[in-house]
Amino acid sequence: MSKKLAIIATKGTLDWGYPPFILASTAAALGYDVQVFFTFYGLQLLKKKLDLQVTSLGNPGMPMPMPMPVLLQALPGMQGMMTSMMKKKMADKGVADLAELRELCQEADVKFIACQMTVDLFEMDTKDFIDGVEYAGAAMFFEFAGESDICLFI
Repeated sequence: MSKKLAIIATKGTLDWGYPPFILASTAAALGYDVQVFFTFYGLQLLKKKLDLQVTSLGNPGMPMPMPMPVLLQALPGMQGMMTSMMKKKMADKGVADLAELRELCQEADVKFIACQMTVDLFEMDTKDFIDGVEYAGAAMFFEFAGESDICLFI
C-alpha cells in the first residue's frame, strides 16, 4: 500500500501556483498516491489558459530586486511588471512553467478535484478547465484526506 498525500490548493496567483504542483509531482515520483483539491481561487490553476499574475501586495516576504515602498507597488502596471520579472527570473533559472508542472502531475496520475460548490458559487464554466478534472465536494475529498499520510493546505 502506497503512502498518500492530500493537498488543498486555495490560491490562484503565479507564485502560489507552484507549491501544489511541485509537491504533487514530487510525491507522485516518489510513489505516493496524490490528490489535489482546488477550491476558491485555487480553481484558477485548473483553467486551460493560465493567465496568472504575481503581486507583492499582501506578500511582505517577497524579495524585491530593489527596495520599493508599498505605495509604489500599488500603482497601475506594477503587478504586470512584477509578473514579467518573475517569469523571466524563472525562465533564466530553468524553472518549468506552471502548465508544464501541471501536465507532469497529470502524467504521474495525480488526481485533480475541483470543488463543485466553488465552481457553482462563482458560476464558472467547466469548459474553461483542462481535461481530466473531477468535480466533487469536500466530503468526497475527505475520504481520501482522512486516510492520507500527509495533508497540506496551500
